[in-house]
Amino acid sequence: MTGLGSLSYFPLSTRSCTFQSGSRVWGCGPCCSAGCPSPFHWLSEQDCNEIKGERFTHWETKLFVSNVSPEDRGNYVCQTILLHSGKKYKVLNGITVSTKRVEYGGSIPKIIYPKNNSIEVQLGTTLIVDCNITDTKDNTNLRCWRVNNTLVDVCYNESKRIREGVESYVSFQEHNLYTVNITFLEVKMEDYGLPFMCHAGVSTAYIILQLPAPDFRAYLIGGFIALMAVAVSVVYIYNIFKIDIVLWYRSAFHPTGTVEDGKLYDAYVLYPKPHKESQRHAVDALVLKILPEVLERQCGYKLFIFGRDEFPGQAVANVIDENVKLCRRLMVIVVPESLGFGLLKNLPEEQIAVYNALIQDGMKVILIELEKMEDYTAMPESIQYIRQKHGAIRWHGDFTEQSQCAKTKFWKTVRYHMPPRRCPPSPPVQLLQHTPCNRVAGPELGSRSKKSTLTTA
Repeated sequence: MTGLGSLSYFPLSTRSCTFQSGSRVWGCGPCCSAGCPSPFHWLSEQDCNEIKGERFTHWETKLFVSNVSPEDRGNYVCQTILLHSGKKYKVLNGITVSTKRVEYGGSIPKIIYPKNNSIEVQLGTTLIVDCNITDTKDNTNLRCWRVNNTLVDVCYNESKRIREGVESYVSFQEHNLYTVNITFLEVKMEDYGLPFMCHAGVSTAYIILQLPAPDFRAYLIGGFIALMAVAVSVVYIYNIFKIDIVLWYRSAFHPTGTVEDGKLYDAYVLYPKPHKESQRHAVDALVLKILPEVLERQCGYKLFIFGRDEFPGQAVANVIDENVKLCRRLMVIVVPESLGFGLLKNLPEEQIAVYNALIQDGMKVILIELEKMEDYTAMPESIQYIRQKHGAIRWHGDFTEQSQCAKTKFWKTVRYHMPPRRCPPSPPVQLLQHTPCNRVAGPELGSRSKKSTLTTA
């Protein structure tokens, strides 16, 4: 070792390498063993000048030469500075390069994979792709990955998001199988569409990253599930709010006026006549006071109530038979048998009304329970059939003014089963002034004059 000022020189060590003429890329190998500092400089031994030019690329401890020719033969020197015990030492390492021409044939490296193919990969995922190459055992071909004609490690030197892996090989009898991979730590949009080239001597192959094609089956299944969820939600919401929805729809989209269906009344009211004064008063209060107040005066319906609307002198059978046919609904008020409903079982009024409603006209029936009915077995079969087919609405209110508001739950249910309202002008025979649907009115029982009734034996 000879010192020069603060610099000392290590003796030059040399080694020999032979490369194929015409190769696109080859590497002269490491300048020194691991641990040597940078920077490194490659010099030509002939003129001691630093090697520069478009065909020469410096990367870490390697020198890459593209398009090797016979003129590239000679000695190359790698030089760097090493600091040791406060002194600087210049380290030199040499390599002797010779070239030979290899005819095209079986010695050309063969890239098994990739095959100039595309790879579908999700954005943001990690991807590792192997480049598998078969080559002769005595080959000197450089195997590497490039993008945009630049080494991957050089192109992504700062971010190190895409790196070339360590080369490995498996030895066979006549050739070696080399593997060098490329790792994408995180695939970004800028990576799609770029050809990432695997080089092995004069052989190249590339991969192109692509976004995965949309999975229409997943979209169809997801859309079907979403549609079913929406449908179930709509049905569930409708079942909860269907009464309010139907009433709103009628008020918003059904014009009021006379309906040309040949009917004069919206409902025929059929009710029992209990013997007990207190029970009779409750039924009369509901039928003769509250029903007309809410349905007729507040909501514009027209009811036919037997005992109020028939003309004097008419036979009961004729009154019922004629007027039931002129009604759109049959409203039946029921009470427990103990309150006197049994007295109504055999009256011709009930038989005629129910027969016309269920058999002849197919009329919808509204069954209203004045009190909770535990058992319908004692009721007429026609009432049992109505209860089973149409259900019943139970009266929950009292006979105060608060129960006479059309916006309560009970009256909304009744209006839901009634036909769309017509709101005709009040007939002259009514003594009570018209009250809008959103007002509460409570005339006293008997405020509306009752017509006399003529019964037949």
